[in-house]
Amino acid sequence: MLSHLKILTVTHKRTNLNEIGNFVIKSNNSEELKSRLEKLKQQFELDELLYVSTCNRVMYMFTTGRDIDSTFTSHFFQSVNSDLSLSTIEKIDEIVFSLEGEEAMEHLLDVAASIDSLVIGERQILGQMREAYELSRQWGLSGDLIRIIFQQAVQAAKSVYANTRIGDKPVSIVSLAIQKLLKSNLPKEARILLIGAGQTNALAAKFLAKHNYHNVVVFNRSLDKAQKIAKNLGGKALPLQDLSSYKDGFDAMIVCTGATEAIIQEDLYRSLLAGETDEKVVIDLAIPNNVAKDVVETFQINYIEIEGLRQLAKENLAFREQEIVKAKKLLVQFQQDMPSLIQQRKLELAMRQVPEAIKAVKSKALNEVFQKEVETLDDSTRELLERMLTYMEKKCIGIPMKAARELTLQQ
Repeated sequence: MLSHLKILTVTHKRTNLNEIGNFVIKSNNSEELKSRLEKLKQQFELDELLYVSTCNRVMYMFTTGRDIDSTFTSHFFQSVNSDLSLSTIEKIDEIVFSLEGEEAMEHLLDVAASIDSLVIGERQILGQMREAYELSRQWGLSGDLIRIIFQQAVQAAKSVYANTRIGDKPVSIVSLAIQKLLKSNLPKEARILLIGAGQTNALAAKFLAKHNYHNVVVFNRSLDKAQKIAKNLGGKALPLQDLSSYKDGFDAMIVCTGATEAIIQEDLYRSLLAGETDEKVVIDLAIPNNVAKDVVETFQINYIEIEGLRQLAKENLAFREQEIVKAKKLLVQFQQDMPSLIQQRKLELAMRQVPEAIKAVKSKALNEVFQKEVETLDDSTRELLERMLTYMEKKCIGIPMKAARELTLQQ
């Protein structure tokens, strides 16, 4: 039931982007993340759970028959992060959007179609949501209801991009960051460190290649991902563990890893400088930030991070405002279709037993009720009888299925 759909989300609309990191699940690897999510699901008696974390939001979408109130929300996020400050807990309702049923579905559609993004019309969010859903499905955290809801959100987003100009002049957080990098007049031969090889930095690499920056070294825990990006750039790939021993210096650094704490600490940054003292460009696209505050305060840095890109994002919104109205009209229809889709699925599940029940009736008729009469038939007559019953079996299975579909469409 759609009324069981709940969303707890923290976005750029209610808090400083740097503060969103307080509401993400801190984990060192995918196994730890999986374990934390499984524990969260069990602790709060959730039927299904989908976790999405991006550069401007963290979203927990789940299904449960429980009521969601301030107490639930506070306990939920204290379980997510036991270090939440008392002041944050006290104003949790001001920071967290708590949505249920139709409101939750509307929000999900807005997010998928990039209407709720910091940069309206950027398509990266849909890819990030797909990755999150795939993990949730593989880990057994989500089930039938979230599958149907998520598929509808994907179709809605595709319709918005196909039928509006919301994606014209495509801009993303990454492209805005690269725009600022270009304004720093970084020479084409500049030495660039790309730390992390996820979707965000993969997009950053495309922009670097477009602007003819090829002197790039890509660091990542998974070397094969780093090699793929480096190959497209004509650069070099190294494992993330080699970062601390890297001594070739750099002119610019783009950082975005899955780490939930700063990985570029003061000692590491000083080591990467290799004795150089000139100003460096540092782009931090991670939430929470991957570059420690004392690094920014101690060294000569042109620091570019997501919170500082808000103004550029607002300028981007002006062009797309009229397209948002068109997009909203499209999304309304997708939302209105959800109850019938859920009802159809419920009927399908209820009808699963029909084929086996009909086959059982056929078998009992041939082998028990009319067994003696059937045994008196010659082979050709018996074959004809079985063919007739098989034909009727198939038709009888199709009749209730068809009726169920037609009933759903009429509702």
